[in-house]
Amino acid sequence: QLQLVESGGGLVQPGGSLRLSCAASGFSLDHYALAWFRQSPGKWREGVASISARGVSTDYVDSVKGRFTISKDNAENTVYLQMDSLRPEDTAVYFCAAAYGSSWYYQPPTFTDESEYDIWGRGTQVTVSS
Repeated sequence: QLQLVESGGGLVQPGGSLRLSCAASGFSLDHYALAWFRQSPGKWREGVASISARGVSTDYVDSVKGRFTISKDNAENTVYLQMDSLRPEDTAVYFCAAAYGSSWYYQPPTFTDESEYDIWGRGTQVTVSS
């Protein structure tokens, strides 16, 4: 069974940091681009960060640039999202997703191409509040 399992969410004060992890089981991330999406109540799901399968290219939504960093460890079969300088508006359920194929070796799918992502995790809650 192909699975992605997120962890690392929780409650943090504004200005704080969290590191989310997304571990793959049943398959290798070597040939997958990875992305983090988030969704808060009453809002559409949005792409936050993505990384190509070879790890050579990343993309971020404007609101997190300079604060969030995505990384991929093929040896650990895990993708990470380091989140610094967190704001209340970052509160959401965070999902990781994987897109298979050589098309994504050097550039991940755009955030609007959600259909390219084949495997999704169930999400982890991040709450930023004082």
